[in-house]
Amino acid sequence: MESILKDTAWAGIELESAELSRYARHITIPDVGLDGQRKLKAASVLCIGAGGLGSPIALYLAAAGIGHIGIVDDDEVEFSNLQRQIIHGQSDIGRSKIDSATDSLREVNPGVTVKTFRKRFLAENAAEIAAPYDLIIDGTDNFPTRYLSNDLAVLSQKPNIYGSIFRFEGQVSVFAPHLGGPCYRCLFPTPPEPGQVPSCAEGGVLGVLPGIVGSLQANEAIKLLLGIGDPLVGRLVHFDALKFRFREIKLRRDPECAVCGENPTITKLQPIDFQCDLPTIEQAPTETELKEISVQDLSARMEKVAEAPFVLLDVREPAEADICRLPGSTLIPLGTLPESLDQLDREAEIIIHCKAGGRSLQALQILTEAGFSKASHVAGGINAWSREIDSSVALY
Repeated sequence: MESILKDTAWAGIELESAELSRYARHITIPDVGLDGQRKLKAASVLCIGAGGLGSPIALYLAAAGIGHIGIVDDDEVEFSNLQRQIIHGQSDIGRSKIDSATDSLREVNPGVTVKTFRKRFLAENAAEIAAPYDLIIDGTDNFPTRYLSNDLAVLSQKPNIYGSIFRFEGQVSVFAPHLGGPCYRCLFPTPPEPGQVPSCAEGGVLGVLPGIVGSLQANEAIKLLLGIGDPLVGRLVHFDALKFRFREIKLRRDPECAVCGENPTITKLQPIDFQCDLPTIEQAPTETELKEISVQDLSARMEKVAEAPFVLLDVREPAEADICRLPGSTLIPLGTLPESLDQLDREAEIIIHCKAGGRSLQALQILTEAGFSKASHVAGGINAWSREIDSSVALY
């Protein structure tokens, strides 16, 4: 394959003596050589996200000598991030992720230019942000950005290097219709409905998995920029960390695809309406009004539980309850709730909570449709409790 870079992009690029030493292990590879390292120095890569996948992506691209790296992220470093987001450290907690990431990249390679965007990647700003970059790497874990980065890459004819992780499994591919392969929408034409997939934060992930998948994404970027090897265009690699097994899946372009098909209906970027957690009350598919209370309301009720008893129902998984739980709560995981309704008193007041409010809302819908008329759920879940009521309860 040929490099996605035009010859004019790197023709005038030279390496300084310190760079010759820094990249010596690259330059001595015949398939890279001096010209290859000049290509990397001329290249520009946009990394969307500075979290689990974004950490190894950005670190290895910087170490490889990618001349210009853009990072988009609007989040701050939290304690629970450190289990997998290796670009951040203990002292970075509370800092913006892009500031923390920039410091780490400069420590790895001060010769790399890093441009940061502390904002969400949205339809109204995505094209402007991505315009100067040669390719896009999606290091996020949410569907709006996944579909938006795909559509942007197709419309601007830039490769989109995709990665996803969940628990012990990961996937990697290169979506690039202009290079002969499909796009993400060829596989998944539309985003799933809220509630059909696990919450981005609630599913869990093995800490080393984003390191593996993110490194594979960085590898694909370097291959495309150098014009070597066989990129994952038209192929998706699935990795099972428990079985240590890689499986390759051949992908085909969908001629009916809305964005890269023969008669596309998506010709400009459009917002993707999807929430990371489960539906909000306004989105909830029920005609019955659903009741939501705050953690402050719950705290007040718990102080008076002897006078006005209620059932505090925890619908998280047992492993989450091992991390932290509210006193007096009854644990019935959401997945087992429909067949466990006989364990609950239909006449009792039931207050439901989970980690962040998504699963508790779905549980509330289940109870309401089953005739539980005195049920409500806690907005923000146990994480809101930790932030606003009792910081000794672990935030995870």
